[in-house]
Amino acid sequence: MVLLWTGDHHPRTQWTLTVTLAVLAFGFLASLRARVIMPLQTVANLLSALREGDFSIRARGSRRADPLYDLHAEVNALAEMLRGQRLDSLEATALLRKVMAELDVAVFTFDERRRLQLVNHAGERLLGAPAERLLDRHASELEMDHWLDSDGPRIEPIALPGATGRWEVRHTPFRQRGLPHHLVVLTDVSKPLRDEERAAWQRLIRVLGHELNNSLAPIKSIAGSLGSLVQREPRPADWEVDLGRGLGVIATRAEALSRFMTAYAQLARLPAPSPGPVRVGALVERVARLDQRRPVAVEGGPDLTIDADADQIEQLLINLLKNAIDAASETSGGVSVSWSRVPGTMPPAFELTVDDEGPGLSNTSNLFVPFFTTKPGGTGIGLVLCRQIAEAHEGALTLENRTDVRGCRAVLRLPIGRPLRAAAGR
Repeated sequence: MVLLWTGDHHPRTQWTLTVTLAVLAFGFLASLRARVIMPLQTVANLLSALREGDFSIRARGSRRADPLYDLHAEVNALAEMLRGQRLDSLEATALLRKVMAELDVAVFTFDERRRLQLVNHAGERLLGAPAERLLDRHASELEMDHWLDSDGPRIEPIALPGATGRWEVRHTPFRQRGLPHHLVVLTDVSKPLRDEERAAWQRLIRVLGHELNNSLAPIKSIAGSLGSLVQREPRPADWEVDLGRGLGVIATRAEALSRFMTAYAQLARLPAPSPGPVRVGALVERVARLDQRRPVAVEGGPDLTIDADADQIEQLLINLLKNAIDAASETSGGVSVSWSRVPGTMPPAFELTVDDEGPGLSNTSNLFVPFFTTKPGGTGIGLVLCRQIAEAHEGALTLENRTDVRGCRAVLRLPIGRPLRAAAGR
């Protein structure tokens, strides 16, 4: 244009060329806008829609030869992926809300300000108000503030507008959008506890009734026979022998009944453990020498010290060894004790094994049933006490028949190196 207007050209030529060049320039700019600026604006609008949560818009009109074709394709793929994720999230949220609505447990969610943000139908019934009146209320207004400061599940009596009784309270902190939140779950355990308590009473009454009848029925029968014998005139010549024999039977049954009641009292009054350091090897060596009826082979194990009640663990081991020696005496077999660490457990644990070469277990289903015994004169509480002691120490006790040889194997598993929390009174 400069050369055109500074040179010696005819004015008509100058204006014609100027108009022509101007039209070409505007056409080029329009084409550039259509090929570059408009697609970029389209991408910007699409990204803005994605930011606003609208995943239905797609970029159209670009050709494969267009340099922005790949950009449009990637943005469209991103929009489709976000749309699918949003649908999955909505469906998962709908399912979660459906499940929460059908749960019998009450679920509450509080935000960082301790204001209620979510409650299900069971929670509404428990608080006696619809969600619209409960949401955004402070936990202290709902008398739930103290649960947000507690750790671990616990059972406590609860009196709320919608229900009263014993409930299990679980509090779990979590984070949402970087802020701390609280999840509180309440489960009504009154009915299950009542059902278990009723079943326990029924079992207890059945056992007590069975044992009392076994002792009182012969006592009553023999007492009646002796009464008739004393009142008979003339008395038979051997009446004193019959009287002595009958009184002996009465004394024997009374002693058995007293022994049973003593055993029951022992089972019911097992004290809480008093933890302290216990060296496993020294304890096993000491207990293995107590019963001299048969030798006990101590096969040994690693040097371990556990946190436990030494007296209770000793009594547990005495009972296990007594049972093993009783069984081995029937077949003149041997008894052995060993212990070892259990790999890969949290918390670390060890297992103590008592093996015998006796006849084995004929009925494993009743091993831990109170007062069930196959021994003459047995009380049926030894294994029950052993299991209670193991569980009080956060461990476990199992009995099974051996697979290598004939006999029984008792396995006691206890934690290592973790302070034992003394249990509450039983």
